[in-house]
Amino acid sequence: MEESVPAKPFRPAGDVTHHVGYLLKRAQAALRGAMDKVLREHGLTVPQYATLELLALHPGMSNAELARATFVTRQSGNVVLRGLQEAGLITRPDTADQGRARPARLTEEGRSRLAAVQGAVYAVEQRMVDAVPPQRVTALLTDLDRIAGALEG
Repeated sequence: MEESVPAKPFRPAGDVTHHVGYLLKRAQAALRGAMDKVLREHGLTVPQYATLELLALHPGMSNAELARATFVTRQSGNVVLRGLQEAGLITRPDTADQGRARPARLTEEGRSRLAAVQGAVYAVEQRMVDAVPPQRVTALLTDLDRIAGALEG
């Protein structure tokens, strides 16, 4: 029977700017900055854009579901939804059929705004992916998913 040898503990670099967490945050901040720039030209914020993308895929999501999926609090998610509704990009019923959830849906204007901005956002993502050798992209995506799972669990 083979004995398993404990893995050697990870020793981060002496310089915090070389730690995995720091580099992940740096990449996230760079992505957010690039997205902010292209979205500003279309009158949207990152949480608003993410909400439009999610509603295009999953019409009828509630504020709580959208907040979780866009990484904001329910209170911030409600502010995002109100702003999108006031801009005519989404609709929500005035009252909930049951419980408190008021399902949101894109309007035609919301679909148009999303379509107008998607190319610019996807170009930002492509710039990011182009920095990784093509043969490593799948592994990177798997690793990032594993990292999130390890920290969420």
